[in-house]
Amino acid sequence: MPQALQLPNSITAQTVLKKLTTLQELFRDGLNTLSANWGDKTRLTRSEWLRDQGQHGGGWRWGGFNSGILNRGSLNISSVHYDNLPEKKLASATALSCIVHPLYPGAPSLHTHISWTEMRDGQGGGWRLMADLNPSTPFQEDVELFNDKIDGSLSVLSSEWLTYAKAQGDRYFWIPSLNRHRGASHYYLEQWSSNSPHQDLDTAIGFGQAVIHAYLTIVERSFELKSQRKVATLNAQLEYHSAYFLQVLTLDRGTSSGLLVHGQNDEGILGSLPQKVDRSLLESWVGQQLKPQDLLLTKLIACLPSQRLCELDQSTRRALAQVIREHYKAHPKALALQARGDVLPPTVANHSSERSIKLS
Repeated sequence: MPQALQLPNSITAQTVLKKLTTLQELFRDGLNTLSANWGDKTRLTRSEWLRDQGQHGGGWRWGGFNSGILNRGSLNISSVHYDNLPEKKLASATALSCIVHPLYPGAPSLHTHISWTEMRDGQGGGWRLMADLNPSTPFQEDVELFNDKIDGSLSVLSSEWLTYAKAQGDRYFWIPSLNRHRGASHYYLEQWSSNSPHQDLDTAIGFGQAVIHAYLTIVERSFELKSQRKVATLNAQLEYHSAYFLQVLTLDRGTSSGLLVHGQNDEGILGSLPQKVDRSLLESWVGQQLKPQDLLLTKLIACLPSQRLCELDQSTRRALAQVIREHYKAHPKALALQARGDVLPPTVANHSSERSIKLS
């Protein structure tokens, strides 16, 4: 068995991987520059994971952990394919997923995901574009800058498509039990494509560039305006990070699908979580969850340290991943309670040659 990441045979998938890797490096370099200028000069470090010892691909990430300017950061590349398994519906999936939680509460968190999937029969697949700005204390100038840059990157689309992308983002990142959205700005397109594959690739990469440049600008400005952002507190950030934990682990379909497909990158998939959460606050939200998600949240909390302020180390993240897998295997209908847009990709089924958990 190979012990190195094997690239997909698909030339298109290889091209997408190169383009997304360039975006990943752009973001990495930008965060390292911010650390040099405003932090303790800590640099992001690289780690890898392999799918089936690399036979079916894998990925790598640049991460920072509770040091320097970052509370948590994870820039993930994944390239998975099934070139030697023709029974799989999915031919290849190539993705860049980035999550950044700054240490300074006056700077917002960010999530963005850009991926391209190739189905063996040519039906479905296409691009997934997501970006959401997630401040614990919102500042209007940050939201306006973010929206302006992302809107500009999608100007090739019709105004109806742009409105739709924002509406889909607002729908996906709504947290019903808390009666709030996860962030202040959300964009989401699923299985998106046009009649021009080359233009679609340019649009997706342009979208990623706009997200990265906008976010780096916002974070740098937040440091420059630090004296004017005293309303942003660590307590507000901790409360927000706890809400982020709730959304990701009980509602986020991408997270649960990734964990259900395989257990070879749990730490990478849960790199989206912030470094610390408030256990007592999470406990207060159990009764607000629909059944059986109240049981899921209870079991997730049981994985945490017993004190109020809980740090999520790597062993804790692995335990959280296992709880999620066991929950949806025991309660497959609970997947219908997760976040979704109008288009619902059967991600788990696409990766499986056997009967998979039904996603709708």
